[in-house]
Amino acid sequence: MNMHTIINILGIDQAATSHTEKIVSGLGAAIAIFLIYWVSHALIGDAAMLVVASMGASAVLLFAVPHGPLSQPWALIGGNLISAAVGVTCAQLISDPFAAAGLAVGSAVTVMYYLKCLHPPGGATALVAVVSGPDVMALGYTYILTPVAINVCVILAVALGFNALFKWRRYPAAWASQNHMQSQQGATHRYSHAGLEHAFSQLDSFIDISEEELLRICELASAYDKKNSCEKRG
Repeated sequence: MNMHTIINILGIDQAATSHTEKIVSGLGAAIAIFLIYWVSHALIGDAAMLVVASMGASAVLLFAVPHGPLSQPWALIGGNLISAAVGVTCAQLISDPFAAAGLAVGSAVTVMYYLKCLHPPGGATALVAVVSGPDVMALGYTYILTPVAINVCVILAVALGFNALFKWRRYPAAWASQNHMQSQQGATHRYSHAGLEHAFSQLDSFIDISEEELLRICELASAYDKKNSCEKRG
């Protein structure tokens, strides 16, 4: 078994990103979590440490993968708030903590899937409502508003403002620049929306890439191949 095969099995991403992109992603996440933890601690005290954990996962998505479907506003908002409601409900109705924990996360995943707001940190948001101790349990359904909804508002505001500072970033993904949209017209003509939806449905699994990004990748790959073809003929 060669190294290339091992890398593929492990799923190590070979996509290249610049040092600037890596640093920008980390900086955005740091600012967001600082503000979220400060706000949460002011509202619920030391229990904020557990509650903020799911926001740490959201920060990875919003600042390292701002264009991905799992990072978009509805995924962030719906995924966290719906999962919080599911978690609190399981905590109140199921006395066994092990069963409540499993059902909270499993139910949250299923509901997020159906409501088209799949957001991995939502699983942690649901779990925290069950396992984080009496301080959070005492909040009941208030947990959805304070601190979850407030945390979501903070991280969303930071993501909107911070990502807008860098022209190569788009958040939400729908806020692509006009030039970028125009550059995709050729790819859009080659691949219809209906055709892409059909292709995605045949895979029968969640694809963590937007239609816009897929078209952009096809366009760049096509341009690269054309350039290489011209250079070889020359």
